[in-house]
Amino acid sequence: MTEAGRPDPQATGEETEVSATAYPGSFPDSAAEMANETEVEGNQIEGELATLATQLAERTADLQRVQAEYLNYKRRVERDRDLVKQNATYAVLAPITEVLDTIDRAREHAEKNGQSLEGGFKAIAEQLERIVAGLGLVKFGAVGDPFDPTIHEALSHIGEDPEVSVTTCKVIAKAGYRIGDRVVRAAQVLVVDPAAGAAPAAAAGDVHHEREDEPGPAQDNAQDNVESHDVPNDDGQND
Repeated sequence: MTEAGRPDPQATGEETEVSATAYPGSFPDSAAEMANETEVEGNQIEGELATLATQLAERTADLQRVQAEYLNYKRRVERDRDLVKQNATYAVLAPITEVLDTIDRAREHAEKNGQSLEGGFKAIAEQLERIVAGLGLVKFGAVGDPFDPTIHEALSHIGEDPEVSVTTCKVIAKAGYRIGDRVVRAAQVLVVDPAAGAAPAAAAGDVHHEREDEPGPAQDNAQDNVESHDVPNDDGQND
């Protein structure tokens, strides 16, 4: 006998069958439920992963946008800082160009007299020129430069010059100065124009070469004069 007065199947020799319904929650049902639960959990995980991927992409895009805005801001600040620095340098050096003009005139006067700057004035002039050069001030303008209205100011035209093919700076009244590409003061110059009707050297040479065998008006007149002197009149004398 078993517990609770049940007969022992082994003792009685009776065969027993275990019914699937006799014990709820048996292995087949549990396996099916576990499979369903696993599938549901897998779908939930996939959904969460998709949501996380979307959020990651959005955060990455936000970070890239913020980084691009910061770089643009940094470049703008650096550009503005350089512009402020350049404007300040321009404001300081612009009046000094007049002092440099005085130094140039003194040096030219000394050179005309066969002398040079001497003593303390020479030392101060050279030191000032070194300082402004170190700040980026560059001097320009020389005799023979082609006239450029963007960097030259023509004070006057002083005639024509057959040796030039374009309008050319003949006299530099005041040198020009610039900082980088920015002109602090245009060079003040006197200019000469090419001779009227003058052709470029190469073209003029070609025209001369083509016409050197053709008689010109002077040759025709000379030939007429020779013929008129060689023809005798009725009295046997030349005209």
